[in-house]
Amino acid sequence: MDARRPRPLFLAIFLLVLAPIAAAVIVTVLMLFGVPPQTVFAPGRALKSFLEVCGFHPANRVAVAGTVALWWAVIAAAGLAWDRRRGRRDRPD
Repeated sequence: MDARRPRPLFLAIFLLVLAPIAAAVIVTVLMLFGVPPQTVFAPGRALKSFLEVCGFHPANRVAVAGTVALWWAVIAAAGLAWDRRRGRRDRPD
């Protein structure tokens, strides 16, 4: 039996529970430590500006959701890269 089996349940928990919570915590901690809101929400404001150029009229919460989504994507990519790298290292050649 292979010791390094894929575990889709752990991956789903990581992507759907842990990564979104971590993204929200990162945004909250940045605000708590005094980073200006213009800096914290810059990625989301860029998304909002893009949507405005396309003719939509998004609410301000789009900037917040876009920022948290960006952090989620970064955390998810780092976790997936970590898992993939760990899988290569554990695999016997």
